[in-house]
Amino acid sequence: MTRLAWTAAALAAVVLLASCGTAPPAETTGHSGHVARAAPVAAPLRDGERFASLKMAEPYTPSPPNGGTDDYRCFIIDPKLTSEAFLTGAQFEPQNSAIVHHAIFFRLSPEQAAAARKLDASTPGQGWTCFGDAGVEDASWVAHWAPGTNEKLLDPKYGYAMPPGSQLVMQIHYNTLGADGRPGADQSGIRLRLTDKKLEPLATELFPAPVELPCTPQESGPLCDRAAAVEDVGRRFGEESKAQVAQLAKFCGAPTPGPTQHCDLPVRGPATVHALAGHMHLLGRSIKVELNPGTPKAQTLLDVPNYDFDDQALRVLAKPVKVGKGDVMRVTCTHDAGLRAQVPQLGKLKPRYVVWGEGTSDEMCLGIAIMSAA
Repeated sequence: MTRLAWTAAALAAVVLLASCGTAPPAETTGHSGHVARAAPVAAPLRDGERFASLKMAEPYTPSPPNGGTDDYRCFIIDPKLTSEAFLTGAQFEPQNSAIVHHAIFFRLSPEQAAAARKLDASTPGQGWTCFGDAGVEDASWVAHWAPGTNEKLLDPKYGYAMPPGSQLVMQIHYNTLGADGRPGADQSGIRLRLTDKKLEPLATELFPAPVELPCTPQESGPLCDRAAAVEDVGRRFGEESKAQVAQLAKFCGAPTPGPTQHCDLPVRGPATVHALAGHMHLLGRSIKVELNPGTPKAQTLLDVPNYDFDDQALRVLAKPVKVGKGDVMRVTCTHDAGLRAQVPQLGKLKPRYVVWGEGTSDEMCLGIAIMSAA
């Protein structure tokens, strides 16, 4: 997932447009060892909508840097918009699902696109390395895919503004744990659902919590030491990733090492919550997002008691919930280090104390809330 820009009022991005699919299993198997599901047949176009299908200009073969197994690569794709449009749905189409961990699409203004093209031109090979974000300042997150998710249509009066000349950065997180040194090439794409109608804008707030998961009593090794594990995150993904671990502890409060962690984050201002999703990696057991816990106004907005990495569904609320400044969102995650012995890909790695990190062998605890203006 995206590298998080920490502020005293939590985090801002733009939207996740994905949900659980119901298509039958395909013949491919994802890196988690579960069966990957084919994308469903597209829902019919609604009034004024059209499809636009885009993909990488050429195939790309992952080459994880720094001795790791994770390659975050960004590619520019062009929807060729000559007038303003709104994005109302998106279906990512992974071409090599065995190595694609997730994908995020960032919107670029024409000025930002020029900066991205310079970055692309100065980087050997196709695209550029982009651990955590697009590598372009203030790029807006407008679509997302993770295993088990497919296009989910929200109320047609909402969408994501795409000004004329907008470009997209397609960030793909490739993980080669299950590829046995032969990841193969990938040429993934996306199907956009666009309309020229003027719609109400959506935004997404990200609500993270720390991960502080020690090795099990049966495990041992140098990376079972927390300090060594944090240094290893920095080695693989850079100093900013290493700093995130400390920033989470500072913002959420120094955690006690263990399987369950939480963080309380303030709502920045009036908004309406329409849908939520949760993101963890292969050691995730459960995730919950609560509004104003421990008060008379308490509500559970998202509860996934049996988390499945291959079913990262967007949950649309039965009735949108209004929030305001002073409200608190709590995200709580439970991880299980014992799962490491049950996932073949993780079994190939040395045991480690797990903290927040970009790699599939690291972990995250992230609540994602899709909102509109109140």
